[in-house]
Amino acid sequence: HWFLDVFLVSDNPPEKTLKVIFLCLSAGDITQKGYEKKRSKLIGAYFPQTPGKTCLFILSSPVTPVTPSSRYHRRRSSGSRDERYRSDVHTEAVQAALAKHKERKMAVPMPSKRRSLVVQTSMDAYTPPDDEEEEGGGGGGTSSSQEGSISMEHWISRAIHGTSSTTTTASSSSSSTRSGGSGAAGGRLADVLAQQVHISTQHHLRHHHHHHRHKTGKNRRSQRDQNISCSTLTGCLFSAGVPVSSRVSAKIQQLVNTLKRPKRPPLREFFVDDFEELLDVQQPDPNLPKAEGAQMVALRGEQLGVVTNWPPSLEAALQRWGTISPKAPCLSTMDTNGKPLYVLTYGKLWSRSVKVAFNLLYKLGTKQEPLVRPGDRVALVFPNNDPAAFMTAFYGCLLAEVVPVPIEVPLSRKDAGSQQIGFLLGSCGVTVALTSDVCHKGLPKSPTGEIPQFRGWPKVLWFVAESKHLSKPPRDWFPHIKDANQDTAYIEYKTCKDGSVLGVAVTRVSMLTHCQALTQTCSYSEAETVVNVLDFKKDVGLWHAVQTSVMNMMHVISIPYALMKVNPLSWIQKVCQYKAKVACVKSRDMHWALVAHRDQRDINLSSLRMLLLADGSNPWSISSCDAFLNVFQTKGLKPEVICPCASSPEALTVAIRRPLEDGSSPPGRGVLSMQGLSHGVIRIDSEEKLSVLTLQDVGSVMPGATMCAVKPEGVPQLCKTDEIGELCVCTVATGTSYYGLAGMTKNTFEVFPVSTSGSPITEFPFTRTGLLGFIGPAGLIFVAGKMDGLMVVGGRRHNADDIVATALAVEPMKFVYRGRIAVFSITVLHDERIVVVAEQRPDSTEEDSFQWMSRVLQAIDGIHQVGVYCLALVPSNTLPKTPLGGIHLSETKQLFLEGALHPCNVLMCPHTCVTNLPKPRQKQPGNIGPASVMVGNLVSGKRIAQASGRDLGQIEDNDQARKVCFLFLSEVLQWRAQTTPEHVLFTLLNSRGTVSSSLTCMQLHKRAEKIAALLAERGHLQDGDHVALVYPPGIDLIVAFYGCLYAGCVPITVRPPHPQNISTTLPTVKMIVEVSRSVCVMTTQLICKLLRSKEASAAVDVRTWPPVLDTDDLPKKKPPLLHKPSNPDTLAYLDFSVSTTGMLAGVQMSHTATSAFCRSIKLQGELYPSREVAICLDPYCGLGFVLWCLCSVYSGHRSILIPPSELELNPSLWLWSISQQKVRDTFCSYSVMELCTKGLGLQTDALKSRGLDLSRVRTCVVVAEERPRIALTQSFSKLFKDLGLHPRAVSTSFGCRVNLAVCLQGTSGPDPTTVFVDMRALRHDRVRLVERGSPHSLPLMESGKILPGVRIIIANPETKGPMGESHLGEIWVHSGHNSSGYFTVYGDETLQSDHFSSRLSFGDTQTIWARTGYLGFLRRTELTDASGERHDALYVVGALEEAMELRGMRYHPIDIETSVIRTHKSITECAVFTWTNLLVVVVELDGSEQEALDLVPLVTNVVLEEHYLIVGVVVVVDIGVIPINSRGEKQRMHLRDGFLADQLDPIYVAYNM
Repeated sequence: HWFLDVFLVSDNPPEKTLKVIFLCLSAGDITQKGYEKKRSKLIGAYFPQTPGKTCLFILSSPVTPVTPSSRYHRRRSSGSRDERYRSDVHTEAVQAALAKHKERKMAVPMPSKRRSLVVQTSMDAYTPPDDEEEEGGGGGGTSSSQEGSISMEHWISRAIHGTSSTTTTASSSSSSTRSGGSGAAGGRLADVLAQQVHISTQHHLRHHHHHHRHKTGKNRRSQRDQNISCSTLTGCLFSAGVPVSSRVSAKIQQLVNTLKRPKRPPLREFFVDDFEELLDVQQPDPNLPKAEGAQMVALRGEQLGVVTNWPPSLEAALQRWGTISPKAPCLSTMDTNGKPLYVLTYGKLWSRSVKVAFNLLYKLGTKQEPLVRPGDRVALVFPNNDPAAFMTAFYGCLLAEVVPVPIEVPLSRKDAGSQQIGFLLGSCGVTVALTSDVCHKGLPKSPTGEIPQFRGWPKVLWFVAESKHLSKPPRDWFPHIKDANQDTAYIEYKTCKDGSVLGVAVTRVSMLTHCQALTQTCSYSEAETVVNVLDFKKDVGLWHAVQTSVMNMMHVISIPYALMKVNPLSWIQKVCQYKAKVACVKSRDMHWALVAHRDQRDINLSSLRMLLLADGSNPWSISSCDAFLNVFQTKGLKPEVICPCASSPEALTVAIRRPLEDGSSPPGRGVLSMQGLSHGVIRIDSEEKLSVLTLQDVGSVMPGATMCAVKPEGVPQLCKTDEIGELCVCTVATGTSYYGLAGMTKNTFEVFPVSTSGSPITEFPFTRTGLLGFIGPAGLIFVAGKMDGLMVVGGRRHNADDIVATALAVEPMKFVYRGRIAVFSITVLHDERIVVVAEQRPDSTEEDSFQWMSRVLQAIDGIHQVGVYCLALVPSNTLPKTPLGGIHLSETKQLFLEGALHPCNVLMCPHTCVTNLPKPRQKQPGNIGPASVMVGNLVSGKRIAQASGRDLGQIEDNDQARKVCFLFLSEVLQWRAQTTPEHVLFTLLNSRGTVSSSLTCMQLHKRAEKIAALLAERGHLQDGDHVALVYPPGIDLIVAFYGCLYAGCVPITVRPPHPQNISTTLPTVKMIVEVSRSVCVMTTQLICKLLRSKEASAAVDVRTWPPVLDTDDLPKKKPPLLHKPSNPDTLAYLDFSVSTTGMLAGVQMSHTATSAFCRSIKLQGELYPSREVAICLDPYCGLGFVLWCLCSVYSGHRSILIPPSELELNPSLWLWSISQQKVRDTFCSYSVMELCTKGLGLQTDALKSRGLDLSRVRTCVVVAEERPRIALTQSFSKLFKDLGLHPRAVSTSFGCRVNLAVCLQGTSGPDPTTVFVDMRALRHDRVRLVERGSPHSLPLMESGKILPGVRIIIANPETKGPMGESHLGEIWVHSGHNSSGYFTVYGDETLQSDHFSSRLSFGDTQTIWARTGYLGFLRRTELTDASGERHDALYVVGALEEAMELRGMRYHPIDIETSVIRTHKSITECAVFTWTNLLVVVVELDGSEQEALDLVPLVTNVVLEEHYLIVGVVVVVDIGVIPINSRGEKQRMHLRDGFLADQLDPIYVAYNM
């Protein structure tokens, strides 16, 4: 194809070119359609061009010849098109835009959805759609031998499936892939990808706009197997050097490719301040279209010619007709079968209205205190099928000089928008509601038969205004009929864009003048028949069918909405039947008639002189008019009869096209460029003809009115002649105020337009109509949209109606309901973002809908040059409705923002829309020379960030054990067994809180000896051998540990496999045993059986276990001799732990370090033999192990051991134990704290009544290796404050691999402090302290006090230079209890020396430091510590290896996760990670699966708003899928691996485009 395109633009003679094209066609290289297109393109050059591009308006009749175009017939035969928004031109434009897109669009990955969430899937029946509507190739619809046009999809699927099929349709379920040749397949894929790059580079050289578009990989979407495990594709996609095999990674690769596509021209460069990341403020482009015309002149309508016999008021007219011609029909109503139900004559209308007036004034309340007085407001609540009762009540109110407020019938207590209507009634002071008998009976009632108060409504008295219920007025009573004056006649409600409801007050003189102007414009005459389909309670229906009709004694035939639903042709039949002169309809009614007209023979519309189109102000009504005329011209419809009108609640009728007298000029239309419109200027369409808006005029200015257009924003300045503005009118016949809202009234009803000089153009106020448009040639008025539908995106204006029209022009239309599409904008990151919501038909498949959605996005992008932020499909009939069946926009928007819309399909495209992100950060080279910055203890003018705990050497320790100066724990235990044999060291509690076992010093010593004997006898172990201890948390573990020390072996504590989850937990055990080079495993009998079970052999190779010793029955005899270690620097034990990034790291603890560690904790916690400490921690690594097994032996205090697993059975176990044992110091993990907070939150009163008391607790320390979780500790403190817990008691500790405990709050010393830092500065590795509650603030709590003997410095992780105070850097630590190195089989020397023996690059270059791998900062506080010095607080920000580098900034996952969890009540947990450069957010859903898709936009919004990041993939999973380790830390890398290997069984995966 590129070859042909090049050939076409070359200078070859046309015969030669034609020949080449024909050859291509016969060779099958292009389709027939493509051939025709190229041929016409070629021959077209030799035909004369038609002029007409230069004039702005083609003033021509829209009448097409009677023979309808075949193309139109082909289109319409489906019968499902919505003629309101239909436009053949537009449909073709959309097709062309899509075809253009197809040439350059890459595939977009389709979201994955769980089977239970798919309404109806027909995967097996699904074949990829053929691209038949595409004009000639580019999308690879036809397979061909030419290298460039072979579908990429086909290549990739061939490579992945390892098959050699030549069709583009790969088999629909990829579970049939062969698992064998993955290597070959992967290699082949790599070749293909390389080839793709090669091909596309050639393309770029040859034909710039010819991007490859992969067809969406839907056919690759595998069906879930029965057990919901996903079949993974065997092909490996190599990304960043990591081979990952799965469907997910293929999708992500697709997504990455899509995002690599060059975007629109880049915006102006951003400016990054030293601290702030500034969002881009778009500067106006000098080349944008600007208005160039002269300033417009306000246009006057003709004089309002007052006819002599016009009545002085509407009531006077009613009295006149009711007495002169009482038999004349006023209103005929229809039932749902179209049969005449009732005829209301003028006589009856008059007498009944008088009756209503009398009853209102004299029969409500008492004589002294009437309920309703003249001037009061009353509500009119009548259904749409009872115009007669409404009309009677309306005129009854006018006669009583009471102000009617017509509203919709509330169907239920929670009706969409009823609350706002209630607010309007309340602000109008309404206390009485008039209604009909039937309606009154149909209102919801309480069991006692009373009508309940509707949501938000004031208390109202329901008054049935039907004749039979009313008292007759006395013979001598007549209403006082005045001339029309400035009193309010009625209040019409208006729903605003945000859902609020305002009341537009219309005075009696305005109402009368308006009726006169309509009579003059429409040439109404007495006794004319009008068919009305519109709502008679407001707007055009009220003005023509209730007010003007009575003024002129016309006969109205009212067609209820219910009848239109049953028989859409009913209005046309009534026009024929009654030979009606006028019909009032909306474009919807025209469309419905078009759909149904084929069954009718004898339709004759020749009686119509005026077909009034009420929604002529919607620019898309033109297509309905043309189509309607096209079909019904043969049935006697005259072209000049169609009269569009423009109106608004504030300005009443703005303009009506008059029914033409023969021989006058035909109506005009303008074909405008949408690009121009978006910049607010009028331009004839661009060459492309893709994005145009065809407008029809709505006639000229109303009689007696003056009109102008003013700029929509700011000062009401007159527009230029080629500029779009808000139309304003100056006339008596408009509303006068928003009832009770003086400020808003001034802005709308009292506008004084000014000229460019700034002076007002008249002294009379204008009223804003809320319509956008301009005054064209010959004084014709054109409306281009409504102010309410305006969306300003990136400085350009788009109209919601236009976007709806484009969405509806995307064929095929069998996926969504026409007319059930909502378009609105939401504000995200300081700009409006477009959201499209549509109702999906129940029979459409996932793939169909997804394809339709992708095409809608492309079409809107192509035609409006604006990205859609979110496109959502909801199940049919679920969008909130307005009373007449339309979509309630503001309510829909509200549901969307609250996450309560429950869509069944969502497509987010933040990458294309969000163009105002801050510029990615460019890192400055940090190689500053040492001399320039280091002076004494100052670096760059700040104190060096260094601090230390108390000095161990100077502390007086009066403990006997210290004086004996044991270097080895085994010796301390032997000494304690001799001196205090009966002293209890350990007590283990069970889930009931009773002691299940305990150990005295002597018991521990004796049992440890037996273990040593067992190891020597059965294990034949050497001095220094490694032994794995696989025990549940308890006393056996402690005994085995000291047994190993007695035998001279090195113990490694390992968490036992979980019996219910062997397959995932056992491999970790096996790995630790192997990596630690354990020569023997010690365990209990139960676990011993588990290791050899059938389930275990399925998970690991059980034959390769080292010998397993069961310690349940120990030998009776003592070992010959207890091992005495010779060198204190030898290994005491190994500490293995899996980090949050999934790395298994073992560190070596020497005897010296172990003793120093115990001593440091003893001093910080003031632990003595008389003390008791409760420990609820996992005893396998870090500080948890040391507290559980070592500290009691060293310090002599009693440890009360509570296994955290017991809390699952009894959440209050830990707190009860503390209370009963009167414990003062306790240690726990975050998971324990969370369990108590969530599990006991509602039971505090019950626990208090049972005597739970936490008032003795002095320290409650959370043991952790992360940033303190301040929200959790605070809620824990608040919850249990009532039980006596002192808020100061709760604190945290901090440890890591290189030093198992750096900080621990301890008993004495200042309370932990909290500071607030700016999150944006933190991303730039800077610390900026802010006030509490300031935007973007992040609270950080100090991680406890630095332990004795520990020194800390903050260093730059890249340059290794010391940092200044309050600067963010890596925490380095120097201490006697640092680990002495990693224990790995691989022995990575460089890593070892870097982590355990680093030196600063300048300053103090002698001290050897260990790098913790955590970022943090030191800050000197105003507090003083025990030694009288000022206290240095350490704040931990997060692990370096967990931090994510995105857009050149450093993000900590926890910050993004906190934002996400806050966004919706159903999100219980969240984890984020990156893959390539995409941010993946995984959320756990606590709720129905229907809520899953609600979360996608909310998650995307909050991450954009708070972190300036675009989420690439949103994964919604079940509760408990995010793996959390025993310390309560999220295992994000495990999660990532599970996601990429397709093992999460997600409810929904959304790939944001």
